[in-house]
Amino acid sequence: MAVVTSVINLKGGVGKTTLTIALAHYLAAEHNRRVLVIDLDPQTNATIALVTERRWRERDQGGQTLFQLFKDQLDASHLFSPQEAILPRVSNVGGGIPGLDLLPSSIRLHRIQDKITKITDLESFRSPTVYALREAMRDLLPHYDHVLIDCPPNLGIITLNGIAISRYFLIPVVPDILSTLGVPLVLDRMADFALRAQHEIFGLGIVVSRFRASSRLHKQTVLSMRRDAIPGIHPPIFNSIITEDVGIAEAADVEERVVSLRDKFGGNGPHKQFSALADEYLRYVGG
Repeated sequence: MAVVTSVINLKGGVGKTTLTIALAHYLAAEHNRRVLVIDLDPQTNATIALVTERRWRERDQGGQTLFQLFKDQLDASHLFSPQEAILPRVSNVGGGIPGLDLLPSSIRLHRIQDKITKITDLESFRSPTVYALREAMRDLLPHYDHVLIDCPPNLGIITLNGIAISRYFLIPVVPDILSTLGVPLVLDRMADFALRAQHEIFGLGIVVSRFRASSRLHKQTVLSMRRDAIPGIHPPIFNSIITEDVGIAEAADVEERVVSLRDKFGGNGPHKQFSALADEYLRYVGG
């Protein structure tokens, strides 16, 4: 069965999508794992970082994105087919990486989020809308070694769908006050869901991203995070730190064909950091 991990933070701009797609690339290309990226974020950033906009629009217009899954919940229909929606061998590295697949998002999810919430029991988490993704993916998850879910920066019903099929969650943070403030809320929400939905989910760790070595605040924040982390209560802080680098931002351009992970993610620094992160991730999950 796949190791399923949600990547989540309540604040945008912390490198959540970058972490998701980079980790997926390195697990698939360097470790030969079968990896599925599920893009639950209506902003569709992970989707557009893995396939061209034209290819995504064709899927979206044909009902082959996660918009159709949640629209089915509103319409009591069964039109969504994950087998047809999943895009195989995505990425612009070498024309596509074998074993790296994508279940794409849609910006149209913005339109129906509130409607889905209204038909959902958020007190007991017994509503089928919380488990729509789990039910849709039940037969497909065994085909993968790892599933990484790029969650929206909130704890709404769409995010809960990702949590409901996840064994672990990762929290990327920029080492500053605003980025780290949401971490306790995420941990509290996860514990509440685990208790009331009777679903075991574990905090795999916190990943420091967009780190600037020249920033005294960044260095002090990382030291404080490591010092204050209580084993068994707080997820560990990953040893691998992702620095701020222009090459990482440019990695989202899927239109430019590249031949290697080093080319895509920006030279020795980011390349080595993401490679080390994938190694560390595998040690934690044992997959």
